[in-house]
Amino acid sequence: MAKIVSHLHWTYISIIYEESNYGIKAFEELERLLRERNICVAVKAKLTKDSGVAGAGAYDHIVDKLRAKPKARGVIVFGSDQEVAELMKAVKRKNSTGLFSWIGSDGWSARTLVSEGQEAEVEGTLSIQPQANPVAGFKEYFLSLTVENNKRNPWFVEFWEDHFHCRHPEGLPTPYNTNYTRACTGRERLTDENTQFEAQLQFVSDAVMAFAHAFRDMHQVECGLNHPGLCSQMNPINGEKLLKYLRQVRFTGLSGDKFKFNDRGDGPARYNIIHYKQVLPGHFEWVNVGFFHDDEFQLNMTDVQFQIGHPKPPESECSKPCARGLMKKYVEGESCCWSCHSCGQYEQLDPLDETRCRVCPLGTLPSPDHLLCAPLPEEHIAPDSSFAIVAISFALTGMLFTLAVLVVFLKNIDTPVVRASGRELSFVILGGTLMCYMVTFLLIIRPTLLVCSIQQFSIGLSFSIVYGALLTKTNRIARIFNASNRTAKRPSFISPKSQLTFTFGLTCVQVLINVLWFLADPPQAIYHHPTREDNLIVCKASTDASYMIAFSYPIFLVIICTIYAVLTRKIPEAFNESKFIGFSMYTTCVIWLAFIPIYFSTGSQVELRITSMSGTISLSATVTTICLFIPKLYIIILHPEKNVRQSMMKTTKYQSVRTSQNSHRPPGAANQGNSLDVQWVPQTTSKIGKNLLFSTMNNNQGATTNGQVVVTTENGSELQGGGSVDSLAMANVKPFPPQLASMASIPIAIASSSMGPSQLPAFTQTTPTADEPVSAPKSVISASTQTVNNVVMPLPTLSLTQEVPDVLI
Repeated sequence: MAKIVSHLHWTYISIIYEESNYGIKAFEELERLLRERNICVAVKAKLTKDSGVAGAGAYDHIVDKLRAKPKARGVIVFGSDQEVAELMKAVKRKNSTGLFSWIGSDGWSARTLVSEGQEAEVEGTLSIQPQANPVAGFKEYFLSLTVENNKRNPWFVEFWEDHFHCRHPEGLPTPYNTNYTRACTGRERLTDENTQFEAQLQFVSDAVMAFAHAFRDMHQVECGLNHPGLCSQMNPINGEKLLKYLRQVRFTGLSGDKFKFNDRGDGPARYNIIHYKQVLPGHFEWVNVGFFHDDEFQLNMTDVQFQIGHPKPPESECSKPCARGLMKKYVEGESCCWSCHSCGQYEQLDPLDETRCRVCPLGTLPSPDHLLCAPLPEEHIAPDSSFAIVAISFALTGMLFTLAVLVVFLKNIDTPVVRASGRELSFVILGGTLMCYMVTFLLIIRPTLLVCSIQQFSIGLSFSIVYGALLTKTNRIARIFNASNRTAKRPSFISPKSQLTFTFGLTCVQVLINVLWFLADPPQAIYHHPTREDNLIVCKASTDASYMIAFSYPIFLVIICTIYAVLTRKIPEAFNESKFIGFSMYTTCVIWLAFIPIYFSTGSQVELRITSMSGTISLSATVTTICLFIPKLYIIILHPEKNVRQSMMKTTKYQSVRTSQNSHRPPGAANQGNSLDVQWVPQTTSKIGKNLLFSTMNNNQGATTNGQVVVTTENGSELQGGGSVDSLAMANVKPFPPQLASMASIPIAIASSSMGPSQLPAFTQTTPTADEPVSAPKSVISASTQTVNNVVMPLPTLSLTQEVPDVLI
């Protein structure tokens, strides 16, 4: 019966079973088989065994329960013909004809009692009937029996009287034969016409023979092969032992069929499947439409017709199967009733549980039917994207410009401008900027483990090289001019070799940071998913704030460079390359202050983050290159005539001069006697120059000096003069670099001893910036005239041309 239900594709049925051992056991087994086939039971109802006890209301109630589950159109009925007949009458009373299709047990199949008068209600029933073949010879044997030749059967007389409706002389009075008045003549005979044989006679025959074989097998084992009668081991017979032998019997029955019990103790399952159909309008018949032999099942659906004109079987299911990719949501308390729902946008139907959707892993999206999670195509910044084109173009332009600067510097490596800029550190800075530009290409190409490793290492390293060299430059200038306040001694570690060593040391700090970073968080290329639709392959460090580890030390160097640039902003113009470094640092600080919030706010836009970082790196390198090298390129390329020693000397006027009477003391000679030393003091009063006044002062402060001052004019002649000059107060005046003050006295000219401080002529002192060796002091006088003591004489405007040591460059 379970196979029939499965064959009809019914998944939601009802079961009505007789309230007897037969019905209850059948229901329990049927429920188990249906559960194995995922067939649900909508209604379970019991039929009262005795139809005379149960009234019509009980059957009507069963029909009402069936009608409450209209989707369960298939109904299995286990019962006897009397109870099922009452059920069909209730169906007719409740106007439920045609609402249900019945699967019947052998207890009421092909029974006229059920179908007579309820043909329309029973129509379409599929029922099973035990299959039995005729027992060979039994018909002939039974038809030959008479009361006279069948004395061994004491009930045969009663059968004879009931069959022929007569009283036999040998019959005893019974409740049945008292109504028979005619005496049996003895000439009555059993024939085919007056005798109907039981169709299931084979089962009786097989049952008898099964016991016979079990007794024989038991007797042979317990009593021996040749022991006549029962032995003591079988007297009395042990039922458990007999059951063991009974389960093991194997024989061929009188019908010719083989017989054995299965593992559950059941005999061979041999059933015919019969169908009650309307073969012609108003004419109903039970027809054979299939069979079931053990595990072999066959149902000929072409012969099945549940209603005339409707050969297709009715549907009996609570819910239709959900479409592909839809999730089932079961109705509470109903295992076969559900509603269908779509999975979420990023979910797939769980392949192991159709009642649950699960989120697709990152990097995948559900297929259109939500059955699979399809991987997303790999994405990274394409070289032909607008972001990449802008970044690469900027980097290439910067690289070409940097290389051009490098070529110009190499061709003019021995010129004053290149030497004054500090050749070694300049080349280091240019190399660092080239590395900065090349980082762009590392950020654009497809990330791999090698690319991410080089990228992670080079970003901070390139900046450390540039800003380490700049910090060395600014520190050198600051140390030189700070030392001038304390001593005339040349500062230590200001040679090119020392500067390169300092730069290397500063760069090694970044290398150490990178090594520690690599050990703590090794670089790797990963898939990043800012949104569910994205599957970007990026370097791990670009997905969070890890790159700030690489930037932290360069930012520290930028801050220190900026501080030094501020501290050295007031030194003489001839040595003030720090102002260009300062401008570069101020601009770099602005760039990075703008970049940091952009970097942290674009965490979900890796493409924009990488592009902005690339642009920031290239822009920082460009600012450094322009600020430091454009002024020098301007002179080298556009004004090569200024790229000489004399043209590079900048004119500076000074506030006071002290000069010695030892006018031609050699360089490095100590002051002797009542000598006067040169002291240069800058006074910022003009962008063009500084006013220079001079006075003579001996070793005794405030005294008037009389002495001979020799001045060499431009044409090589000497001017001499003598007399006294009032001294000038020198309070709160800071000396100019001791490298000048400690050198030989600079000869100047005094026009007249009677000149007061307000009459002192203005002199102009010129200081070179080329890194040439120190030479002997010399002076050149350009003359004007002034009337002193009624004498018209040249008024010297002193132009002191003094060689400046390389330490200042």
